[in-house]
Amino acid sequence: MVQAISKYINRKQVEVLLADLIKIPSPFFREDEIIDYVFNWFENNNLPVSMHQFEEKKVTGFEGRNVVGSLKGDDEGPKILLNGHLDTVEICEGWTKKPLGAEIVGDKMYGVGALDMKSGCAAIMLAVNAFSKTVSSFNGEILYTLVSDEEGPFGLGTDNLILDGYTEDVDVAIVPEPSSGFAGEKFPCLCLGARGGWKYKVNVKGKSAHGANPEKGINAISEAAKILLEIEKSELKDHEKLGPGSICILDVEGGGAPLSVPDKASFSIFRHVTIGEDKNYIRKEFAKALAKADIKGSANLEFREAPHKKCDGFLPYVVSESNPYTQTFKESVLNVTDSKAKIAYFSSVGDFNYLGSRVKVPTFVFGPAGKNYHSADEYVDLNSVVQTAEVIYNYLLKILVD
Repeated sequence: MVQAISKYINRKQVEVLLADLIKIPSPFFREDEIIDYVFNWFENNNLPVSMHQFEEKKVTGFEGRNVVGSLKGDDEGPKILLNGHLDTVEICEGWTKKPLGAEIVGDKMYGVGALDMKSGCAAIMLAVNAFSKTVSSFNGEILYTLVSDEEGPFGLGTDNLILDGYTEDVDVAIVPEPSSGFAGEKFPCLCLGARGGWKYKVNVKGKSAHGANPEKGINAISEAAKILLEIEKSELKDHEKLGPGSICILDVEGGGAPLSVPDKASFSIFRHVTIGEDKNYIRKEFAKALAKADIKGSANLEFREAPHKKCDGFLPYVVSESNPYTQTFKESVLNVTDSKAKIAYFSSVGDFNYLGSRVKVPTFVFGPAGKNYHSADEYVDLNSVVQTAEVIYNYLLKILVD
């Protein structure tokens, strides 16, 4: 028996819960307060919940926690993962609203993380609570995970869920990141995949000499510039859904003693990749650029140090539109919003890459509308948060009850 959900998913519920989440500062690596709040919220609503603790010793020394819970049905059936991150980026300059104020102007709620992605986490929480309170019998399982450190360098929260076996039997995943905001599309927007990416560094060695006689040395900065320009000219693969990859120079370093030809230089790149591009492809791309640069010194490529091989970067993934789980999700979007979901593909990376490529399950990015994520005056459209929660609830019904 399914009861009406309006008691559990409505505008007022969204405003109260989301405001509470926004008012708790939670930049990555400093999420303890919001983790405790969400854990207590599940307990107070009589929902199964536990704390998943982990430690990353090799690179960051981070001791993190995730909130994890599960609703299990009466018999075997699909296992649906609902995944969201509770951390945010640091508060930047330029805000005209209070970053932790959760101020409402019309349909907009402002605050750091309002769009990316405390609103998506609120949608998960409200959908799970509504399902628990209104559905008396179902088959399968709902696994809900509210994690730390998605905005950090390695996505350690979801990474450790995978390492510790939480995702082993998952059949489909929903990540309510702000798909409309990410893709620049009107709500509702369903992202069926994302590009991947790796960060790497190029180290260049030259030869020192007096600045009055630069011809006697090999200027590492000039050599680095030659390589950098050739890398930027690299031919990028194209994909029918994800499009081409991209190359972004992040920083350049170098210099020697006063009035000396610099003998060392380096630069860092974030290389977004599409399907068919991986670390080996990047190595070959670098080798071609190095040969074309025809430098006199030497250079090498190094990928960033990572806790383990599977989290040193992000593999791209795509979910087929003909997949039965996709078809059902599109039906839920239409049922709730009276609009067909706009299909898009995210151009950057996140925890959804781990789920789509490492767990290898259909992973849907579907969340609220808004603007200014990772920048000043970030806001979310509140009605789209309500509808995001309703879509998730409707999808759970279709997969586990109908």
